[in-house]
Amino acid sequence: MEERKTIVITGASDGLGAAAARQLHRAGHEVVVVGRSPHKTEAVAREIGADAHVADFTRLGEVRRLAADLNRAYPRIDVLANNAGGVFGDPAKTVDGFEKTFQINHLAPFLLTQLLMDQLIDSRASVIQTTTLHGGMAREVDIDDLNLDNNYDPLRAYGTAKLENVLFTKELHRRFHDQGVSAAAFYPGNVATNFGSETTSRLMKFLATNRLLRAMVWSTPDRGADQLAWLAGGRPGSDWKSGEFYVKRRPGRRLNKLAHDTDLARRLWERSEELVA
Repeated sequence: MEERKTIVITGASDGLGAAAARQLHRAGHEVVVVGRSPHKTEAVAREIGADAHVADFTRLGEVRRLAADLNRAYPRIDVLANNAGGVFGDPAKTVDGFEKTFQINHLAPFLLTQLLMDQLIDSRASVIQTTTLHGGMAREVDIDDLNLDNNYDPLRAYGTAKLENVLFTKELHRRFHDQGVSAAAFYPGNVATNFGSETTSRLMKFLATNRLLRAMVWSTPDRGADQLAWLAGGRPGSDWKSGEFYVKRRPGRRLNKLAHDTDLARRLWERSEELVA
């Protein structure tokens, strides 16, 4: 290992995030475990001798508290891995008034990144976004209806949020790479985790919980975490290129064409800033 990094991983109390935390700890890095469940988050942190921070991304107030705690606790943050996410079914609003899928998958990590930005710039940090290829299901991102109030569907909400992850990554690169911040998004593959455990969508519940399907098609969290550990432990500009979307450690080819829309990425960023202001 060339350098020991301080790596913050959200959604690290279970599944892919926990697996990545273990891999990066074994590689000698200082890992900061962030999760929603106090019991699970503290268990993973205790296992690897790491710090634990608890935050529920359905509450932006907790995201702000988390950012303040991280800024106080760590003199530098070398990597912020925005890995927390979820897929749901019936339309539901958070206490902040936003559609739940949109807030957890995009708006909360956007806010966390914004609040840590000074620290990230000073550390010349990398920001890594876990996403999926399901963004290909999204036919548009309606900047005037990010809550999907006019056309909600659980799969559409999830696909749109995943597309927003990539748009966020590309705009983050455009705005801050000259100041030393690097950004990448990656697809971990079909990983057998508890990711869809809270969905009320019958299709998503079937895909997430069917044992035969999981055994035949889905990979293990350890295999899915490989790319996150590679990006977090690697050097942007040498091991990987900032602003890219990665699949199996290579730039992904099956990316939704909307992800390359620079004007859409800019407008999503500006609207997101307005929503969390």
